[in-house]
Amino acid sequence: MRARGANGTTVENVSQQLDDNQSHFQQFLILGGELGLKYFYTELSVFLLVIYLLIVIGNSVVFIAVVLETKLHTPMYIFLGNLSVTDIVITTSVLPKFISVGFLNDIAISYSGCFLQLITYLGFQASEGVLLAVMAYDRYVAICNPLRYNDIITPRVCALLAVSTCITGILIPLPIVILSGMLPYCGNHIMFWFCDFPPVIALSCSDTTPLLFLALANAVAVMGVTGIVIIWTYSRIIFTVCKIKSEDGRKKAFSTCSSHLSIVIMFYSAHLCVYISSTVRNVNPNVLILISIMNCLLTPFANPIIYSLRNKELKTAIQKHFNIRQVFSRLHPL
Repeated sequence: MRARGANGTTVENVSQQLDDNQSHFQQFLILGGELGLKYFYTELSVFLLVIYLLIVIGNSVVFIAVVLETKLHTPMYIFLGNLSVTDIVITTSVLPKFISVGFLNDIAISYSGCFLQLITYLGFQASEGVLLAVMAYDRYVAICNPLRYNDIITPRVCALLAVSTCITGILIPLPIVILSGMLPYCGNHIMFWFCDFPPVIALSCSDTTPLLFLALANAVAVMGVTGIVIIWTYSRIIFTVCKIKSEDGRKKAFSTCSSHLSIVIMFYSAHLCVYISSTVRNVNPNVLILISIMNCLLTPFANPIIYSLRNKELKTAIQKHFNIRQVFSRLHPL
């Protein structure tokens, strides 16, 4: 084998060595955090596998119920179906690989697979933020302009909004992912639980400061713009609902927003925790990993539970198409 890094190596040899290293990186290695967390990888993987299956099953049930039940073919439920699909994609992009790391020590991920995971995760996280803003606007029109709702949120507008959320979410992080894929890399050991943006570009040989600022600007733009839309719509909704004289009318109006508002609070709270923890100095890498896992799981896990429990129409559709009552009657015969 040819020795590398020997004493007396010239600048030209070092440059050639770096070029050789970069050309030989066919894969990245997902090494996770510090050693303490790795002692619990098996238990953590079992937990994540159970949660992942619940997320896929729960969101699939919601999506199928929306598709099969004609009464749910309205903008609110179409957007909800999109949200369920988005949550499945987000968790599927990262959890199966990490579960494989924990169970099988399958730490290798191909170069292209790493950046595919990166664009999928970032793209659909951005899509979820945009989709939550679209759902807030839908509720605003339904409550503040109920007589014009069918004229404003037409089937064509609904379809365009549903498709544009996905396209917009993918396009927002696409430039930074492409640029990061063009960087020269001097290492392939990712000290995180999946191919997230900062841990990946930290392995680059070049100065990545401008790219980090661009990524931060993208994140602030997505969270800021969608956050402003959601705050504005709910301020208008609250103002309109407060003018309703009937207490039953106020409760009914708020009930149509409570599920969505709960998901919005969870989504932004989880992302805020990730941002705050990443800016704290000397924070334990294992803590960052656990917070990031929570951010990935919280909204996808809570979404089907909250909507199924609080929405009578969706609950009825699920019982109808999945024979929930019949299953329970067999498990607990009278």
